[in-house]
Amino acid sequence: MTSATRDTAPLAALVLGAAVRPGGQPSRTLLRRARHAAHLHADGAVTHVIACGGIGRHPPSEAAVIGRICREAGVPDAAIRLEERSTSTAENIAFALPILRELGTTRVAIVTDGYHQPRARLTARRLGLDCADLPPPAPEGVTLARIKSILREIPAYLWYLARRRP
Repeated sequence: MTSATRDTAPLAALVLGAAVRPGGQPSRTLLRRARHAAHLHADGAVTHVIACGGIGRHPPSEAAVIGRICREAGVPDAAIRLEERSTSTAENIAFALPILRELGTTRVAIVTDGYHQPRARLTARRLGLDCADLPPPAPEGVTLARIKSILREIPAYLWYLARRRP
């Protein structure tokens, strides 16, 4: 893709998965990411929402829950694509590549938390994607779970960096 083509290619929101709670309820993280993607679509910042994530501890898949939230927020079915096999950040992005090819773009806005953004961006760039930074707003307050997630990213990022592959 030439730089002129890249500048005019559609921008797709690549929503990275997070936990689904019992009864198919989204975790606060998943809900925040999905709502942000729907907001980006409503504002015209993205043409499509690619929901990523397989089935974790509780069904349905993370992608299905993201898709449901986006539809409820007004994103049309035609603008939503589901990637329902992935179980990690690297898989979220790698398994979304065929969908991006189908849409004719390599431009993505990775929708994940700010502390997770560097590792996700590193992975996406190694897979040839052009990344725009449009993360959701950070949640209010500090919780133990959030601190654990942030601290977990430090060794995870270093491991991804050292791997030299997606």
